Amino acid sequence: MTQPTAPTSTTPGKQMLSEQVYAHLRDAILRGDHAPGDALKPQDLAKEQGVSLAVVREALVRVVGDGLADRLPNRGFAVPAFSDRRWQEIAEARRTIEPLMLRMSIERGDVDWEARVRAAHHRLARTPPYAPDEGAHYTAAWAEAHRLFHRTLLEGCGNPVLMETFDRLWTASELARRWAATRTPARDGIDEHRSLEEAALARDPETAATVLTRHLTVTAAALTARD
Repeated sequence: MTQPTAPTSTTPGKQMLSEQVYAHLRDAILRGDHAPGDALKPQDLAKEQGVSLAVVREALVRVVGDGLADRLPNRGFAVPAFSDRRWQEIAEARRTIEPLMLRMSIERGDVDWEARVRAAHHRLARTPPYAPDEGAHYTAAWAEAHRLFHRTLLEGCGNPVLMETFDRLWTASELARRWAATRTPARDGIDEHRSLEEAALARDPETAATVLTRHLTVTAAALTARD
């Protein structure tokens, strides 16, 4: 009797290792360890991390999905080039999608969503944006509070596909923001965030969408500001 072929699957150990390599690579790119346009060579990364090429390639594919790397035909993987046009295209996509998601959130969000929005804004408002030893760079705590506030505003839309799109665009924008911090002053948008919270909780979709569009426009302009 012919034995059935065992299905191929990723072992828990390999999956955990792949997750660790992915997290390391993602953080390294966001930290600026790899300059814009730098090649991400699987062989070098595998040697550096002490893992197989298969694990590294899997991590690289995920980083590409996050918008933190490009897969180039016949050239492998590379960190995105620092192109103002690229970031303006990302900003245009966010200005198109996020105000619509916010309108949907205001329409569909329940009382629990309102409570999460209030809590997320409170955390953002109470988290210092800068640390004395980090100059004009945002702290990691503020960056995470900022992401969670924007994400919480939109998650009331109840559409996981749209939320996945938001996550990818946010990550790509975060990379641009960190690179731009070396050439333009940081901004915290305190009043804009407060206005977003107030309009969302007042169930005012027109005002909320307008405030969010303006907020994203100002951020995009800051990312391409020149000294």
